[in-house]
Amino acid sequence: MYASSLLPLCLGFALIPQLCLFNGIPLYPKISDSNFIIFLIIFISAISKSLYEVVSFGDQFSVWKNEWRIWMVKSVTCYTYGSLDAILNKLGIKEASFLPTNKVTDDEQVKLYEMGIFDFRAATMFLAPLVTVILVNFVAFAGAVVKALVMDDNGDRYWEKMFGQMFLSFYILVSNYAIIEGMIIRKDKSSIPLSATLWSVVFSVFILLIGSVILC
Repeated sequence: MYASSLLPLCLGFALIPQLCLFNGIPLYPKISDSNFIIFLIIFISAISKSLYEVVSFGDQFSVWKNEWRIWMVKSVTCYTYGSLDAILNKLGIKEASFLPTNKVTDDEQVKLYEMGIFDFRAATMFLAPLVTVILVNFVAFAGAVVKALVMDDNGDRYWEKMFGQMFLSFYILVSNYAIIEGMIIRKDKSSIPLSATLWSVVFSVFILLIGSVILC
């Protein structure tokens, strides 16, 4: 059931709109179009519903923010690998296996948890998908901003027809600022390793190139 989040989130929410944005293909109505309000209502309703559920149980806004972020993280990482493992198992290519993991926490991990700071001491296979999604969103958003500035000077209101996808990329980047911080700003041993970032750059370039070939 939880693995069903993979396709709508990883593809329909975090990658496909961004690949179309990168290639200048609008998916949503212009912001000046009356139909745009439909997509806006759906987006706000989804966020408001989850926020109401958290607040109704007496939790704070920060709890909702972390739950939303963790949902996105799990959908891109463990649900992805869980779905892949299940598919391979059904095809008889790979048997399901369960490996014990270290559950011991040290004082630094406890301190980071109490401060609300992510501990990125995990395998590259889990970090790479997260960082890759962030990099694809950043490149798509930055490219769209540049195009909007250039084309608006020529009288073509580029931002108006691409606003929905630009906002979506911006929202994902802001919601996952902790990943950007762990990749660029933080230098402690719990930050994202350089090796994971470099692998993610390779994967991001590959995804953007494949997307451009398919969409153009």
